Amino acid sequence: MKQETKNALIRLFEKWAGDKVVETELLPQSGSYREYIRIIGEKRTVLGAFNADLKENHAFISFSKHFLSKNLPVPEIYHQDDENGLYLLQDLGKTTLFDYILHLRVGEGFATDLVLIYKKIISQLVRFQVEGGEGLDFSACYPRDSFDKQSMIWDLHYFKYYFLKLAKIPFDEQLLENDFQKFSDYLLDAPREYFLYRDFQSRNIMLVNGEPWFIDYQGGRKGALQYDLASLLYDAKADLPQEVRDELFDHYLQEIQKVQEVDPKAFKSFFQGYVLIRIMQAMGAYGFRGFYERKEHFLKSIPYALKNLETILGRLDLPVELTELTKALNEVVGSEFLQQVGQEEEVKLHVEINSFSYRRGIPLDKSTNGGGFVFDCRAIHNPGRYKEYVEMTGKDQPVIDFFKEKSEMDEFLASVYTIVDMSVDKYIKRKFTNLQVSFGCTGGRHRSVFSAESLAKHLREKFDVNVSLRHIEREIEGS
Repeated sequence: MKQETKNALIRLFEKWAGDKVVETELLPQSGSYREYIRIIGEKRTVLGAFNADLKENHAFISFSKHFLSKNLPVPEIYHQDDENGLYLLQDLGKTTLFDYILHLRVGEGFATDLVLIYKKIISQLVRFQVEGGEGLDFSACYPRDSFDKQSMIWDLHYFKYYFLKLAKIPFDEQLLENDFQKFSDYLLDAPREYFLYRDFQSRNIMLVNGEPWFIDYQGGRKGALQYDLASLLYDAKADLPQEVRDELFDHYLQEIQKVQEVDPKAFKSFFQGYVLIRIMQAMGAYGFRGFYERKEHFLKSIPYALKNLETILGRLDLPVELTELTKALNEVVGSEFLQQVGQEEEVKLHVEINSFSYRRGIPLDKSTNGGGFVFDCRAIHNPGRYKEYVEMTGKDQPVIDFFKEKSEMDEFLASVYTIVDMSVDKYIKRKFTNLQVSFGCTGGRHRSVFSAESLAKHLREKFDVNVSLRHIEREIEGS
């Protein structure tokens, strides 16, 4: 964010709130070109947003006010400068559904708490689609007021030009275009008078005290019920197990039929088609941002999208023949090039272990991830108090024997191992790359050195990790 934009948002906040800004925090940019900062005042905190696309701003602000009038959980718009593309909105915190998924998932399992949260989200989705669409000014929609044939063809071309071609997938252009026409005509047969959120996925759902709140619906328009459900259940990096998708699909049918009569068989058939077009739209985005704009983190979603595509192709049963499209999609799934794209090299966890003297201060975390521990060894019986050990270190056998026979070191280290092992195990599973553990004592010579040496040996024997060991005070003193 440019400094002048940041300053303009600060001025807007101070003028509106009558509050003084004490701190700002730049939020990571998402898949859009909008920019956000968290503005922290003396009395309140808000988000400041800038978007040069004024029509998109108008859609978001208009929809927000409408949804709030329906008591739907969306952020309140506090103040806006329409001419300059600036607005202030409610801060919903930092926890997205995607963040929560990463926190709760273990291996291939899917936590019960997450299923319950998804069911809450689905109940709210039905409200957006039905209640949210009632009385909504669809003239504010941007770029179109309906997910119509033109919108579908745009998405399909997005997929063709930014994914198929950039991934060098072979296809007959005319036959593929013919299938695009047939496919979109089929999808248009589904009832489409509902609000279509358009990007209903885990990064656009916030969790506030365990309840879902919703953001980034500025691309909304009229459309079919199936599209947003497809977006949620086949969200690439959320990576829902198929049995969970099936359970949530059935839950959606139960919820929607409380307010709207639907034919389950017809709904399911159209759902498969909308899953397919949604996956293709997402792949187009990954191709554009990844292959074309060279933003590597978008490429990391491709393996998940391939998995989703393979799953839906194995279940696909549409009443329309799409020979060339199906052929191209199977080429995508089988592409060796795409299977390698976004795959991270296996990187072992690096555990940095330090001994130090508190007289010089705690070691800095050079990895910048802030993860790790500092253990204070000064409560342990100190051999440095005895003349015969003064010139020795925690690596010398007499000092080692002292700790074994005359100190609480074994009990201390047992507790350290329990705590550190928990983090190492979790960091490995979550593919984190750095963990720092530091031991401090008065002189950085005996207790801290022995503790660092002991932990290094323990971790090397128990885990497949890279361990580096530094005795900082000994390096400074040249011993």
